[in-house]
Formats: sequence, structure tokens, C-alpha cells
Amino acid sequence: MTPRLLLAALCLVGFALPAHADGEVQKLITAADKARLDKYGETRKAALEEAKAGDPAEVKQLDALLAKPLVAFSDKDLTGNWKCRTIKVGGLSPLVIYGWFKCKVSDDGSGWRLQKISGSQRTAGRFFDDGEKRAIYLGSFSVNDDKAKPYGSGPESDQVGYAFRNSATEWRIELPAPYYESKLDVMEFKR
Repeated sequence: MTPRLLLAALCLVGFALPAHADGEVQKLITAADKARLDKYGETRKAALEEAKAGDPAEVKQLDALLAKPLVAFSDKDLTGNWKCRTIKVGGLSPLVIYGWFKCKVSDDGSGWRLQKISGSQRTAGRFFDDGEKRAIYLGSFSVNDDKAKPYGSGPESDQVGYAFRNSATEWRIELPAPYYESKLDVMEFKR
């Protein structure tokens, strides 16, 4: 094959491949977390099916949250203080919606970083572009005031999920197959 034909073939293959999140996330994400994201759709579907057996009022809250239309991240700055809560979907219990806690998003110059700063179950991590209406979250789970381990420390602390924005004052992260308790964790953010 001539160099010119090889270049043309490579260009065609490049256009046929799906778009990937920014290259940095592909270097950082663990194989286990890549597998969790690859199974996101089926994990989410199974968790939401289990959630239907939960308290009807909580099921209604979850359905309302997930039905909100998605908007782009690009025109909004998420930095600042947020109230946040975790919704555990499927797994040990069909559905559990916790109360509101404090979270903070900062920008260290390389992108947004999240820190849950109150409540017994904490997370700290960062976001990576994954299209106009979705971002990838790589984080680390910790308990109480224990220092969060660096991402990549192992399945007990590593977290991965997709972030979606609903408005200037609302967004969420969906974490498939977390290590503890549920099939899907949904972190909801409001201000």
C-alpha cells in the first residue's frame, strides 16, 4: 500500500471511530472503571427496575430528577458551594434518598474538582469532558474525615461516573456499580 493510500485509509478509520473523552481520562481510568462505564446502560436499567419496589414518594422524586432535560456544560461554571445528596438505587435496598449535605466544586486550572465536605460518606475527584452534555467523573470514596486516597488506589475507594447538567442550578453524577451497598449511586447537586 502506498503511503498516500495508507494515510487515506487511516483517515477513514479515524472518522469511523467513536469520539472519546479527552485523552487524559483515558490514561488515568482504571480497567475496572472503564468496564463499569462500558456497562453503565445495563447497570442503570437494572438498578432503576429494582428502585420501583421502593417507597412510592421516593420513586416519584427519582423519576422526576431523571426526567429533567439535559443541557450543555460548556456555558456554565460549576465552581462554588453546592448542596448535594446521594440516592442509592438498587442493591441492598430498592431505593434510599439521603438528606442534603455540603459539596464544593473548585477549578485548579486543569478543570473542575469536586469535594463532598459533610456527611459520613465523602467523595473527592475531578471531571473530564465527554461530549457537550456529559462529563466523566473519576473520584475517591472515603468515610467521615478520613483522607481520600488518590484515584487508582483500588476498587474500595475508586469511583467513576457520568455527570449531567439540568440547569444553571442543578446537575448530577450517576455512579454505576459502586463498591458499597447499591447498583447505582446518583449524586444530586443544587444551589
